[in-house]
Amino acid sequence: MRLDKFLKVSRLIKRRTVANEACDAGRVTVNGVTAKASVKVKAGDIIEIQFGNQSVRAEVLDIRDTSKKEEAKELFRYL
Repeated sequence: MRLDKFLKVSRLIKRRTVANEACDAGRVTVNGVTAKASVKVKAGDIIEIQFGNQSVRAEVLDIRDTSKKEEAKELFRYL
């Protein structure tokens, strides 16, 4: 699954366009490498997102095309 879509489905970032912009600005890394929005993510990948002066690290646990709000927390684990 594309990184920008995963960020939206997992609700780490609310909208896909915002996820795209974060990737284009170089604020998202996958497994320690700066990632574009088109990078394919899989279970076990570590995603780090820079929000201003804070950063969020999460491990991908599952990949789904859609998810309800309650199920979104099962797609990743904060590190």
